[in-house]
Amino acid sequence: MTTVDSRGALVAARIDRLPASRLAVRARLVIGAVTFFDGFDQLLIAYALPALRAQYHLDTAAITFTITVGSVGMLIGALLTGRLADRFGRVPVVACCLVLYSLSSLFAALAPSIEWLQAARFLQGMGIGGEVLVAATYISEIIGPKTRGRFVLLYELAFVAGLAMASLVSAWVVPSFGWRVLFAVGALPILLAIALRTVPESPRWLAARGRHDEAEAAVGRFEAVARKQFGTLPDVVPSPSVTVDDRASVLDLFRGRYFRRTVVVSVLWFVSFLVNYGLSSWLPTIYTSVFHLDVHTSLVYSMVTTVAGLVGSIVIATTVDRFGRRTGLIVGLLGGAVILGMAALAAPTTGLGVMVFVSSAAVFVFAVNLALNLYGPELYPTRSRAAGASIGGVFARLGVIVGPIITGLAVGANGGVAPVFAVLAVACAIGCATVALFGVETARRPLEALSP
Repeated sequence: MTTVDSRGALVAARIDRLPASRLAVRARLVIGAVTFFDGFDQLLIAYALPALRAQYHLDTAAITFTITVGSVGMLIGALLTGRLADRFGRVPVVACCLVLYSLSSLFAALAPSIEWLQAARFLQGMGIGGEVLVAATYISEIIGPKTRGRFVLLYELAFVAGLAMASLVSAWVVPSFGWRVLFAVGALPILLAIALRTVPESPRWLAARGRHDEAEAAVGRFEAVARKQFGTLPDVVPSPSVTVDDRASVLDLFRGRYFRRTVVVSVLWFVSFLVNYGLSSWLPTIYTSVFHLDVHTSLVYSMVTTVAGLVGSIVIATTVDRFGRRTGLIVGLLGGAVILGMAALAAPTTGLGVMVFVSSAAVFVFAVNLALNLYGPELYPTRSRAAGASIGGVFARLGVIVGPIITGLAVGANGGVAPVFAVLAVACAIGCATVALFGVETARRPLEALSP
């Protein structure tokens, strides 16, 4: 049955008038630390592959499978966690994902064979695939519309920073201590499970589940800290009505106004992650196998690309509230299409040339990936927000699977990278056209106004 929830609307209005208090920032830091290690663990396999290739004599097909099996795990994780988070809460699901990806990294470090390592990566992928989606949903629900973009994307920078740190640590650890130590480091974030116990549940989610007393107590905690920190708080501005539907289904995401939004989100997530992981997962191996660079140099080149992506991510995080989500996505995808198209035409024949083109594209593509974790949850109502974000996550993981396969086929066929650049440029162009024609601007609007 569908009802109008006035108490839930009041909870949302009380959240939306609050500045970013120390409690909100602390919650962002703890969740951000979990997401940092999600990013750190996600690309460890790419940095370990040159050493694994030499130790286990892996051919192109085996390398592709080793990359892809983790991506399949991410897809399954994305499928499961959205509905679980809408039913059981945001914070418990984030905690479960943390424990799963941390223990799986330890399992990978101890793996006696490549097959056991692949099994560990599958399990780790399940934890990695669900965490960011649910965490980004939580962060978007505890802050008001005026600064939501900046607040959420500053949290999302933790993921990109984790990717960058993985490249830095790998460049030192793999040549000196081996790939097992790298995966052992990836198990350390399990210690954050204790800190997660201090993070309050999303008041919006509690209200959407009809747990009004808990929702009001949770928002009261945010208000008390904000009042102590800032003094008198702004008046509560009536929020658009909140709908409670005890028959809410994931099928609702494919009906009415949400159908077009789901199509847009699916296309954007698929193409942007296809491009990102089509490049990043294979880069260290391309540098060693195609251009015959040593492992240390290949990892340093990969690190440069990740740092370039971090720069683009910082730019969009600090400008997204001013210029809007839609504009940022268009610029990012268009920039990626142009640079990758130029790379396809230039057909670089040195590792340095590839690094320059890929790093330039990473400035734009990483920014798009970051913005999608903000944009997706904004398009859906609280009752199914995590499920909506997980739909995008599923298509992202399909992109993560398809991208490395495309790269692997091209490298295995002729050893060149120009065809890869051409395919990825077209993917960026498709994404750019999709958001330009059908994208909804969400900047500075209350979540309840965007998605009743």
